[in-house]
Amino acid sequence: MQSNAMLMTEGSIYKKIITFAIPIFFGNLFQQLYNIVDSLIVGNFLGKESLAAISSTGSLIFLLVGLVGGVFSGAGVVISRYFGAEDIKNVQKAIHTAICFALIAGISLTIIGTILSPQILKWMGTPESVFPNAVKYVRIYFSGILTIVMYNAASGIFQAIGDSKRPLYFLIVSSITNVILDLLFVVVFKMGIGGAALATVIAQAVSAILAFRHLMRTQGVYKVSFKKLAVHFDMLKQILQMGIPSGVQNSVIALANIVVQSNINSFDAVAVAGCGSYSKIEGFVFIPITSFAMSMTVFIGQNLGAGKFERAKKGTYFGIGVSTLLAETIGILFFINAPHLIALFNRDPEVIAYGTLQARTIALFFFLLAFSHCVAGILRGAGKSIVPMLVMLVCWCVIRVLYVTIATSIVHDIQVIFWAYPLTWSLSSCFFLVYYLKGNWIHTFKKHESENEEAQVLN
Repeated sequence: MQSNAMLMTEGSIYKKIITFAIPIFFGNLFQQLYNIVDSLIVGNFLGKESLAAISSTGSLIFLLVGLVGGVFSGAGVVISRYFGAEDIKNVQKAIHTAICFALIAGISLTIIGTILSPQILKWMGTPESVFPNAVKYVRIYFSGILTIVMYNAASGIFQAIGDSKRPLYFLIVSSITNVILDLLFVVVFKMGIGGAALATVIAQAVSAILAFRHLMRTQGVYKVSFKKLAVHFDMLKQILQMGIPSGVQNSVIALANIVVQSNINSFDAVAVAGCGSYSKIEGFVFIPITSFAMSMTVFIGQNLGAGKFERAKKGTYFGIGVSTLLAETIGILFFINAPHLIALFNRDPEVIAYGTLQARTIALFFFLLAFSHCVAGILRGAGKSIVPMLVMLVCWCVIRVLYVTIATSIVHDIQVIFWAYPLTWSLSSCFFLVYYLKGNWIHTFKKHESENEEAQVLN
C-alpha cells in the first residue's frame, strides 16, 4: 500500500503543505532529542568538561555528514519530480540509485571519520582538557555512521513521495530507545561519554532497520528490492547535479562554523560548554525552519514536475510566511527565557552566563535564518541548487570567516563572535529576496528537464 504517499499537485495548497510539514516538525523534534538527551545526561551526570567535549564535536560531524546529506536532498528532488509527473519507472531508478550511493557514502564516512577526526579536532583548537573525550565520542559516532546515512536515505525517499509520517514513527521509536540507553549506559553502567555516543548509534540503527523493513515490504511505487539495487548513471548524474551544490553548501557552512568554534575554543572550557548548551536549544529553532524548507522542496518539486507553475508559486507565499513567523516567535521566547533554558544543561553560573549572552545576541534575528532556508528549499525544489550554494558560500562561509578573523584580532570579546550569525543571515536574506523576486526559477526547471530528455534521445 501507499496510503501515506501524498500527491501535492492536487487539492488545497495550504492543507497539503501543513499536512506534510507537521510530521516533519515532530520528526525533527524527536531527532533533536538525540543531541539534547546526550547533553542533558552528560552535563548533569558527567560534568561541564564532558559537556564541552560533546559540544566541540558538532561542527566536525556536520562537516563530514553535510556533504552526503546534501546529495540525498538532490535525490529527493529528482524522486519528487518524477513522482509528481507519475513516471513510476524513473521513480524506481532514482530510489535504487540513491540507496546504492548511500551504502558507498556510509562506508566512506566510517573510514574518514574514525581516522581523521582526531587531527581535525586538533586543527579546531579543541581544549586539551576535553580533547580525549571528544575523540572518543566522535570515533564511536562515526563507527556507526552507516546506519545514520542509511536512515537519512530512507527518510528522504519517504518525504519525496509525500509521506512524512513514516519517518516520524521511526524517530519516535528510536528517540525512546536513545533515552533508555543513555540512562542505562551513562548512569547505570558508568560508561562515560562513550556510552552516550553508543546509545545514539544504536538508536539510529533501530530507525534505519524499521525504515528499510517498510520500504522492502510495501507494495507502493517506492518499494525497494535488493535485486534492483544498481547505479543508473543517467539517474546518478541528475542526483549529483541537484545534490552536490547542496552538499558543498552544507560542508562549507560547517567549515565556517568550525572556524567560529575554533575562536570560541580559544576562550575556555566554560565558554565552550555555555555555547554548546545554547546550540542545543537553537536546534529547536531549526525545527520549524527545516520543516517548511523541506516541505517546500517537495511541494515545488512535485508541482513543477507536473507543470503546475502557478500553484507552485502560490505555495511559496504560505511556506515563507509561516516559517519566518514561527521562527521569530520561538526566538522571542528564547530571548526571554534563556537563563532558565541554559541551566537545564549545566547549573554553573559561568556556563549559564555565556549561553545567555549568545542567546540574547542572536535570538531576535531567527526570522532571517528562516527566510534564507525557506527560499533555499524552494530553489532546490526547482532544480536551482547552485544559487543557494553560492549565496550561502559567500555569506555564511567567506564573509563569516573574514568577519570573525578580523573582528577577534581587534577585539577579543566572545560577543563579537556571536554577531557573525545575525550579520551574515541579513546578507543572505537580501540576496535570496532579490533572486526570488527577479529570477526565473519556475520555468528554468522545465527547461532543464527538456535538456535531459534531449540528451537521452541522442544517447
